[in-house]
Amino acid sequence: MADPHGDGLQRRQKPGAVGQVTSVLAPGETPVFDRELTADEEVLAALGYKPEFKREFSLWTSFCVSFAVLGLLPSFASTLYYGMGYAGTPGMAWGWLIAMFFIQCVTGAPSVDWGMASMILSAASIRDPSYVPQHYQTFLLTTLIMLIQGVVSSMPTRWLANFNSVGSTFNIIALVIVIIMIPAANTRADQGLPKFTPASVVWGNFYEGTVFPNGVSLLMSFVAVIWTMSGYDAPFHLSEECSNANIASPRAIVLTSGVGGLMGWFLQLVVAYTVVDIDAALESDLGLPYAAYLQQILPDNVTLAILALTIICAFSMGQGCMVAASRVTFAYARDDCFGPLSRMIKKVNRHTRTPVNAVWFNAIIGIVMTLLIFGGDLAVGALFSIGAIAAFVAFTLPIFIRVFFVGSRFRPGPWNLGRASIPIGVSACAFVLLMVPILCLPSVTGSDLDATTMNWTCLVWGGPMLFVMIWWVVDAHKWFKGPKVNIEHQMLGRALDGKVQDSEGSSTRSMKDTKAFEDKKAGDIA
Repeated sequence: MADPHGDGLQRRQKPGAVGQVTSVLAPGETPVFDRELTADEEVLAALGYKPEFKREFSLWTSFCVSFAVLGLLPSFASTLYYGMGYAGTPGMAWGWLIAMFFIQCVTGAPSVDWGMASMILSAASIRDPSYVPQHYQTFLLTTLIMLIQGVVSSMPTRWLANFNSVGSTFNIIALVIVIIMIPAANTRADQGLPKFTPASVVWGNFYEGTVFPNGVSLLMSFVAVIWTMSGYDAPFHLSEECSNANIASPRAIVLTSGVGGLMGWFLQLVVAYTVVDIDAALESDLGLPYAAYLQQILPDNVTLAILALTIICAFSMGQGCMVAASRVTFAYARDDCFGPLSRMIKKVNRHTRTPVNAVWFNAIIGIVMTLLIFGGDLAVGALFSIGAIAAFVAFTLPIFIRVFFVGSRFRPGPWNLGRASIPIGVSACAFVLLMVPILCLPSVTGSDLDATTMNWTCLVWGGPMLFVMIWWVVDAHKWFKGPKVNIEHQMLGRALDGKVQDSEGSSTRSMKDTKAFEDKKAGDIA
């Protein structure tokens, strides 16, 4: 497009694109660009942010990242202790089905990589029954995995998109193979048992894994479903790197939750109908109930093959988690949420055009969190509950505000829930309100409750939350005033450098800063 003003600035806006969001700029203000922006970039500009990433993710590659983060096979392997250990096979059959419905209404790397490290060491135990994994070995292996994933997650956007496309495709293929292989190759008949457990037992015989009534135990088993399914929000975190994000990102979220929910339930049913001894699986020296379950019903070579598939899927899942988490961290740092650390974390690498500093900040925090390994299985379990609670609370807060405070003033995007938005939002809020205290319950009470049986979620999650609230009251409220506008903008008709911007959004001013421009750039939010 020709530049009629000769200053190299093109500032045409596409009203259809910007009209999909409420601009944070004050009335009469307009962004200042050094080039014509795409529709995606204009929406971002209306939110007050300049485009900093390459938009090289598509609907498919966004779905691939979110499906990799979902990681059904490794997620199931890591959380079988909770899904089967609290309520038995009914918790797996009914629990997944019920929780999946409400999770659809609502929408971390350390726990994923802990699960992957545990699977690798469990495979070593199967090969050498005299070997028993130690906590320090699990920690060191988890740390190594996170460092490797940090390197991969620092790659350019196109490389990340291609890597996750391959990883997600492998995830789907491996999941289908496992769902077919377990029923076909199980050795229950050789043990004098029927090929499959009767349906009446699977759906009706609760395992007494807690001291609470069956209904509460069933709710407690939801932690496995919630943690597994909470990864489908990844397209939201990648929306600044996705083309046609207003439509592609929500579609990728719905696609991931739908496909993942159904395939995950099939996997749950396969295991529920074939497990032999729940107690033996939970208490095995292998250190991972999933590996012990496989060893109960499959020959060792088939068990090792399935573990190998699951381990590869786990690496892809952990890497996807790190990519998504780094984008969240970058977004917080861009708004200066981390105080003096924000300046370093929000830097975009000039070679890869990705937030490399945010990747390694997350990797370091993740390694520190995995020190919980030394606290035993229940302490590690807090990682799963934290992931479930933190994600749910974070996503439900805007839903709650939209449903109970914004109401009809809400401006929906081009791809929305329509009339179903309010009832779905109410269901989401009610479900999260119920599940937050449930996820903090220990499995025992009274004299049986001690440091080794305590559910440490309330401390590991609640402690940092309490610290942040105190920090806000004492200091942070003085300097954090909400999202920061980091895109250059100016008032329509305001004289700057002797040149005036017209009502069409064009300008003839130069790009050098002036005092008047800097006064406006401070970031007024309508």
